[in-house]
Amino acid sequence: MTQPEILTFGCRLNTWESEVMREHAAALDDVIIVNTCAVTGEAERQARQAIRRAHRDKPNARIVVTGCAAQIDPDRWAGLPGVTRVLGNEEKLKAESWSPAAMNEARAVSDIMAAKETAAHLVTEFSGRTRAFVQVQQGCDHRCTFCIIPFGRGPSRSAPVGVVVEQVRALVESGYREVVLTGVDMTSWGGDLPGTPSLGQLCRRVLALVPQLERLRLSSVDPVEIDEDIWRLLEHEPRFMPYLHLSLQAGSDLILKRMKRRHLAEDAARVIARARALRPDIGIGADVIAGFPTENAALFEETRAFLAQQGVPYLHVFPYSERPGTPAARMRAVPVPERKARAAQLRAVGAESAQRYFERLVGQELRVLMETPTSGHSEQFAPVRLAQGEAEVGEIISLRATTVDETGLLAERV
Repeated sequence: MTQPEILTFGCRLNTWESEVMREHAAALDDVIIVNTCAVTGEAERQARQAIRRAHRDKPNARIVVTGCAAQIDPDRWAGLPGVTRVLGNEEKLKAESWSPAAMNEARAVSDIMAAKETAAHLVTEFSGRTRAFVQVQQGCDHRCTFCIIPFGRGPSRSAPVGVVVEQVRALVESGYREVVLTGVDMTSWGGDLPGTPSLGQLCRRVLALVPQLERLRLSSVDPVEIDEDIWRLLEHEPRFMPYLHLSLQAGSDLILKRMKRRHLAEDAARVIARARALRPDIGIGADVIAGFPTENAALFEETRAFLAQQGVPYLHVFPYSERPGTPAARMRAVPVPERKARAAQLRAVGAESAQRYFERLVGQELRVLMETPTSGHSEQFAPVRLAQGEAEVGEIISLRATTVDETGLLAERV
């Protein structure tokens, strides 16, 4: 019997959901599951290419397509060669969707905008990974002009504290040393729960109720919604990792307003300054869109200069991608070659900032979670390689950074 093959595209939330599906579909034979992403046209292109390749390599396999792209436009994906079933984002997480009888149904895609709850799924194994992910929130109530994801994920809804704690505890008992909390709009967690608790309060409860958890990390957060409990954890809690990944998108106020973001450049600058004041070694990441519609050379320069000034070491840069049905898709477009050129310039800024940041870590003792026998990530999420020797995968070891190269830090045992 051949275990299902899963091809995952997109965010960390998709990674978590793929593990849920792996467990639900474990009894199925000769099935390929493609968990799609809709955040960019490139992500969709890669998924289509993977489907065609899978059908060519394994023509007898049943291909099930799910994820945000499938939720938004199921007809398009159902028409691809080899695709036998299309599942919506709600349906893919239900065990009954993966029964032998259900697999004979070509489509199960419900109205995601009617979703009211975030289902609890206990995942204790993450294939090929040393850190685990826990979904604490699903969906988004905001309507950024470039984003189609709310129509793939539905309204914001939160997993209760007890459910999150149970999952984290199970993961720790399974041997995971680090857990990453993830969601679509993480900082909106709790808004639909009794008493409207904050994300920081959730983190405090997890750390208090699962004392064996060694490292807790957050995925992407909105700069203007970082609550005071998160700031206190960054300052005082060594098990709360010194790392913030900001959903920034631009460093130009006019572009941010046209994106319908809730922050301006100065708001993001204050967040970065406060984080560094509390933890001078903190790793800062940011998502940025290059070539957003109406972005001329001067507005692009505002973003480039902002990122250079802030020295953000972990930049995730995306050339703008039209999403049909979004307001931005109707705005005056920047030519695609120019978008790619601007993205390259921003990535160069990020590489320079990363180099300077890693150089500041040279000489420091770092606690590194080993993901291969010779490499892993520090608490600040800096990539670290052993200069010599090997370590056990999944072990957290103390290393001293000695030099910097194009891949990150080289280090030796303390």
